[in-house]
Amino acid sequence: MGEAARILNEGFDNKYNQMVEYLEADGRYWIDNDQWSLEAEAFRQAGINTGKETEGNLVDFSTFPERNLKTEMKYFLLYSMRNKLLTAGNVLRHYRDTVREIGQKREGNELPDSFAGLKVEASTDTQKGKERSRLYGILIRDAVRFFEDYYDDREETEKDVWHASRLTGIKISAAARRTKSSMNFTEIAGYYRPMVKRFMKRLIVKRSWSYCTELLIYIRYFFKIFYSNGYGDGFLAALTRADVENYLGWVAVDYGSKNATFRSKAVSFIRQFIDYIQLAEYPEAPEKDVNRLIFDDDIPRRERAEDTMSKIKYIPEPVREQIDASINEIEPKEMQPVYILLRETGWRGTDVLNLRYDSCLEYIWNKKEKTYVPYLCGEITKTGIPLLKIPVRDEVADMIKKLSEEAASISTEENNPDKYLFNTYDGKCKGLPYSKPAFTSAVQELIVKKEIKDGDGNIYHFRAHSLRHTRAMEYTEQGMPIGIIQQILGHCSIQMTLHYAKVSEDMLFQKWKETEKLGLLHLESTPPDGEEHPGEDIRYEYVRKNLDAVKVPFGVCFKPSKLPCRQQMSHCLKCANFCTGKDDIPEYEAEIRRVKVQLEQSKALGRGEWIEKNQKYLDTLEKMLARIRKEGLIHKNGSRREEYDG
Repeated sequence: MGEAARILNEGFDNKYNQMVEYLEADGRYWIDNDQWSLEAEAFRQAGINTGKETEGNLVDFSTFPERNLKTEMKYFLLYSMRNKLLTAGNVLRHYRDTVREIGQKREGNELPDSFAGLKVEASTDTQKGKERSRLYGILIRDAVRFFEDYYDDREETEKDVWHASRLTGIKISAAARRTKSSMNFTEIAGYYRPMVKRFMKRLIVKRSWSYCTELLIYIRYFFKIFYSNGYGDGFLAALTRADVENYLGWVAVDYGSKNATFRSKAVSFIRQFIDYIQLAEYPEAPEKDVNRLIFDDDIPRRERAEDTMSKIKYIPEPVREQIDASINEIEPKEMQPVYILLRETGWRGTDVLNLRYDSCLEYIWNKKEKTYVPYLCGEITKTGIPLLKIPVRDEVADMIKKLSEEAASISTEENNPDKYLFNTYDGKCKGLPYSKPAFTSAVQELIVKKEIKDGDGNIYHFRAHSLRHTRAMEYTEQGMPIGIIQQILGHCSIQMTLHYAKVSEDMLFQKWKETEKLGLLHLESTPPDGEEHPGEDIRYEYVRKNLDAVKVPFGVCFKPSKLPCRQQMSHCLKCANFCTGKDDIPEYEAEIRRVKVQLEQSKALGRGEWIEKNQKYLDTLEKMLARIRKEGLIHKNGSRREEYDG
């Protein structure tokens, strides 16, 4: 008895019944027919695009004698086509003959009762020709992986493939839910796979799903490139600077033709990963501190600001005015409020489509206006903002309120479980919001219909994200502070807002023209008299004005601002830029008392590593305090750092 058959017999019959129910859709076409004809209406009902091929059989299952295996292959192909993991064209061109041959091989008892019980290696050496053998092996491998996951009832985070739809508490956009997103750990060596899954399990509830999947791409690359260059299990713990220099060389070659941002992430993301597993004391983490392995200068610079700016597209004012005036003619009509909200807010398309009808509108009392002001409320998944609230005009609020009431009246747990404001209530995308590409296509069709053209006389090419860029520019031109724009747009950094928030050329000229009236430039003015104005008699903390100084625990740091700090993971007390004196004695005494308490706790718990660290730190503090009481001021340059009367 095969392993999969044993699993089925021990309680997984329900999984098989679910497959049968899935295949009974569209008038039982898929379950009752062993030859799937491209002319069948079931393809249209299932939302499967057959492309140019509209005649003949797509695939033939008649060679499969076993019920289980035939049902599994049917389910695998139908599920893959409906969820756009495979196209009908791919199945026709590459797998039609392969499916028939897999069924024929079963007659020789070379396949078990289920794909989940098959060893992939046993399926790649018996076909006619290398290409046929390759396709045979690919199909078998994909089916095996698919059904191993399908029959696996463990917690999702214990598996080697995580499906977003089966995870709770993750920060995923509505658009990502439509794509059936997943994380695949199978390419990571088995030795390190549990460690990476532990790391990602923590991260997926803190950061956006898109960020986590991108980070995993670089982690997979990191381990793959080391293993492919002769490193083996356990190499990470013994990682040296020389190994990192090798990695930097491989990145330079593999990512040389790609955007600078990709090269930067291949280093910076790995540094973040190593930094965390060291702080969390993972047993597999490098023994040498990450700051002594990967330096700041190792991280390639990302795109230049001017390169980023060149990618930002603003909708020209004549085009914008024509689209705004014609938006009531958009088809389907459901896309009109999506456009209005994008124009009103400047949010990303995914953020607007992610709105929930039961929580997207709130009225907040405004003390100055002495009335309740409507606010749009939504989750910004990309930057991890759980609830962003921004004010909207009354007429927009009325539109949102009406849409919410309509959605609430027709939504059920079955057709809209997540309570999307812009929900799809039937079809294969039931329970998911409108798609961003569908919205973009609707606006583009309107532009073509109205013959809205760009400055070159061509039909304007619309991008949904350009509405966001345009709104940022409008906010800027109205004089809105950049920090407020950052909050409205949901940016995690003000630098990103600065990329978007420029002004139009007309506004630039207008503001420049206004400066002529201010008389800012006086050519007849004379230079200052050059007199020096000495300061008061002050001590070391009032440093010379041409020096950089920052207050740090126990003293002052004189590190020049242009140089990186080399003491990030150790203590300032041993740094050559550190300065301390008698004024800091109370801080030393308080810290010594605190460390002594920690030392006693470490001894009580029997934590040898913490006893060693705390004792070492305590010795350093007591020695430094003794020096201060004896010498007064501790710094390599002594009094030369002070400001003197001239």
